[in-house]
Amino acid sequence: MEFKFLEKLKQDFSELLNDKEECNVIIEVDKEQNKKTFTAHSTVLRYRSSYFNKELTNTVPDNDNNNKIITKPNISAQIFEIILKYIYGGIINTENMDTRTMYDLMVVANELEFEELSEKLEIYLIKSKASWLKIHFTFVYHSIFKHNKFQNLEKFCNDIIVKYPSIIFEFEEPTSVRESALVSILKRDDLQMKESEIWDYLIKWGTERNPNLPEKLEEWSWSDESMMSLKATLKQCLPLIRYFHISNSDVLSKIKPYKKILDEQIWNDLKQHLILPDQPIKSIILPPRLVLKQELLEGVNELFSTIINEEHASMISSWIDNRRTSYSLRNNPYKFQLILRGSLDGFSPRTFWDICDGHANTIVVTKVKGTNEIIGGFNPLAWDKTKEDWMRTNRSFIFSFKDGSTQNSILSRVKNEKKALWYPFNNSEDEDIIGPYFGNLEFTLRSNVFDFTQDRLSWCCHSKNVDCIYNFYEKSIRTTNDYFSIIDYEVFNVVRESI
Repeated sequence: MEFKFLEKLKQDFSELLNDKEECNVIIEVDKEQNKKTFTAHSTVLRYRSSYFNKELTNTVPDNDNNNKIITKPNISAQIFEIILKYIYGGIINTENMDTRTMYDLMVVANELEFEELSEKLEIYLIKSKASWLKIHFTFVYHSIFKHNKFQNLEKFCNDIIVKYPSIIFEFEEPTSVRESALVSILKRDDLQMKESEIWDYLIKWGTERNPNLPEKLEEWSWSDESMMSLKATLKQCLPLIRYFHISNSDVLSKIKPYKKILDEQIWNDLKQHLILPDQPIKSIILPPRLVLKQELLEGVNELFSTIINEEHASMISSWIDNRRTSYSLRNNPYKFQLILRGSLDGFSPRTFWDICDGHANTIVVTKVKGTNEIIGGFNPLAWDKTKEDWMRTNRSFIFSFKDGSTQNSILSRVKNEKKALWYPFNNSEDEDIIGPYFGNLEFTLRSNVFDFTQDRLSWCCHSKNVDCIYNFYEKSIRTTNDYFSIIDYEVFNVVRESI
């Protein structure tokens, strides 16, 4: 019979963390102005982490107390405290941990060679925090290829990019895309781009990494050095192009000018293929990229919003139904259908009224400039640009997510249902100034009140005393009554579907 007392062992080791008597290692973390010091036992660190085993082997004790000092200025005190508790107790509690902290913890765990912890957090983020990963896609994408360690997250990001290649190929500066990231995408058979467009991007990506190349292509003809420089830059990428699935006209107009960067065999085979396409060639012919059925692409909801994610949508949906608890990501009965996005359709109030006229059950959301704050409102009534009047409803509400997190949300329901919303469009003085208008200036879109020449909006969200008779909603959703600028805003139709 074998008796195991693992729980007691874990408890004793956890208490050992607070025993300063035998500590002989000092770990200094965070930046100089926020530097914090932790103490630990070298024996525990050596056996729990191959990283610390190497660090301690190469660290000379100080002369005063014979302690070994390890400095990690790139790790925050908050993250390292969690790591230290994991080293001694073997437990990580993510219940009240915000997603960004969890992500940073994964990166640090990987750096300190706690592979089990890093992989566990990586899988958990993909399965349970996919919406956060998508809304912070650019940050996540650049981060994982910087470290080149997170294969599951790499696949997660690439699965999105192959369906929406413009995320990288149009909206990212080529110089910001790492070679490893580009190679991983070019390897995919399901990248939804024409091969000639992929070639165009590859040339742009390579030339921007060679700033000394002549600006005009015609100046390259005499300069083998220029072509060799570009060829060296694109060494890992060139074999991944599906040359034999590019149209003849594109081969001549796009590839021929850069033929010197290709292997001689590839170019000779391409020329033969142009003339005698049915004849065998020596080069390896990669298969054509698979074009997904359009209905599959349309059904993907990875990037339904640039402001809110599925967690926000689930919480907003629960407010619409007056639920005490939020819908989960799996049982949200509402679908958010984008009607308007300021960065795509324009920011003028007239644009709002023209596009949203007649739409009912809508959510308006804004992203405050310079912060992660999200502010929005729900209107169950149809927007009507022919009216100039107060609109009555007891179902509208306004809300905010202070730092973008659902854990820091404020919900404010209408209390003066006779004046829930103001439709000002038919007023000649207001038709080009005011957009959606909730309550008594409690959440209002309006043209820049200081400079009417700017094609941007300011949003007015006053913070008034909750008991003030002039408040038409229950509570303030901001701590200031100043005008503020927005990065973007979106309007969604909220459509109930069967669960």
